[in-house]
Amino acid sequence: MTATDTADTAAGIGPIAQRAAAPSTLPTITAGYLAWRPATRDDAPALLELRNTIAEVDREPYREVLDELLELFDAPWRRFETDSLLGFDADGVLRAYGMVESMPGDITTVRAYLFGGVHPERRGEGIGRELFAWQVARGRQVLAASGKDVPARLAVFAEDDGPVSKNHLYERAGFAARRFYAELMRDLRDLDAAPLPDVALDGSLRLVRFAPEYDGATRLAHNDAFRDHWGSEPQTPEQWSGDRAGFAPQWSFLVVDDGPDVPALLADPRTDADTATALRAGEPLVVGYQLASRFEEDWAVRGFPFGYTHLLGVRRAYRGRKAAIVALAAGMRAFADDGMHFAALDVDTANPSGADGLYASLGYVKTHGSRMYSVEL
Repeated sequence: MTATDTADTAAGIGPIAQRAAAPSTLPTITAGYLAWRPATRDDAPALLELRNTIAEVDREPYREVLDELLELFDAPWRRFETDSLLGFDADGVLRAYGMVESMPGDITTVRAYLFGGVHPERRGEGIGRELFAWQVARGRQVLAASGKDVPARLAVFAEDDGPVSKNHLYERAGFAARRFYAELMRDLRDLDAAPLPDVALDGSLRLVRFAPEYDGATRLAHNDAFRDHWGSEPQTPEQWSGDRAGFAPQWSFLVVDDGPDVPALLADPRTDADTATALRAGEPLVVGYQLASRFEEDWAVRGFPFGYTHLLGVRRAYRGRKAAIVALAAGMRAFADDGMHFAALDVDTANPSGADGLYASLGYVKTHGSRMYSVEL
């Protein structure tokens, strides 16, 4: 969506302050007789224990580590003092949590994501229902306060095989399942029988291992690559530098253009302003990337070690030149060289870039699914 498209859409849907229908006060949570307060960084260990307990009981295929939780609290754009609640029982044990998260980089759709849960021992008391009502109300306030008169979204995620009661809770609150995601895995244990593709890059394109000096250029490539993906918004430098607790640079690869046609790219309407500035300054041009993570805490849950591709993309002007398959295959080889049994990634099942076909051709198969429930405003 271009800036003109965004302006036209916003003009037709009215001010966000009206559409968000934000309440003046937030609902009080009385169920379960818990004591509620905002989360602080010191709560990270207790929050980690609660979230992993919920994940285990709900058979979620992942676990978290303390560094991931601390990273949440250290992000400068998060407002835990207003956008989080923790519920403690009479013994001071954390029993429930709720959070609302919005991203500062949102420009075409302003979003408020809702995360939360109740300890399995305290379910059935109405805590989750009242907590979710608080999250929805706070989410509406956050959207209204953004001042961004563009389409807006309240969203929450659910595992396909998670508790049905959560889905019913979301649906009763007016949320609908609008997007579906698939976790894919590829066996790496016998590459002689199932070899990885060996594809050459053309022209001045070159495969390199990720290095810090390419980080900013990779962010620009990602913002360009995902500009036409549903639900994606540009990432600010602060957003981009977060979420690195599991980042594995030794498994991450980039495709760079050592000799870009700068005049042609500057004349190309697909070239965004930030990339144009970088081109004029002679900065490196990353055109494709595969960024990987190492989540050892999940290996015991799955019963095997695996490498995870958390971001894969190619600039729009460079699609069709094999950058994605070259970067992905390099990452998969790195996984295998380090003894990983599988390569894993997640994909939006309605991805516009044809990624499903690429992954299927490389031997990836679906192992798990999740969905996004939302209210579109």
